[in-house]
Amino acid sequence: MNIFVGNLAPEVTEAQVAELFKPYGQVTSVELVRELFTGTLRGFGFVEMPGKAHSLAAIAGLNGKELAGRPLRVNEARPRPVRGQRRR
Repeated sequence: MNIFVGNLAPEVTEAQVAELFKPYGQVTSVELVRELFTGTLRGFGFVEMPGKAHSLAAIAGLNGKELAGRPLRVNEARPRPVRGQRRR
């Protein structure tokens, strides 16, 4: 299950997020979204965990928990909306 993690501080790393989720089950991947040119964290990312039960437990346990002085927003990731085609 793909999990959205928001309100991340700019200094947070993928390793820190993975460690936060490990008590709830196996973490398949962590992807923090960064600015294309500067590389600075945009404040959110995604965590992939196999199994719905572990993922829901992580969401319930981590939503609102502080990391680097900020309360996290943790919920199930929604699919990205399909963008319309550009006109030529």
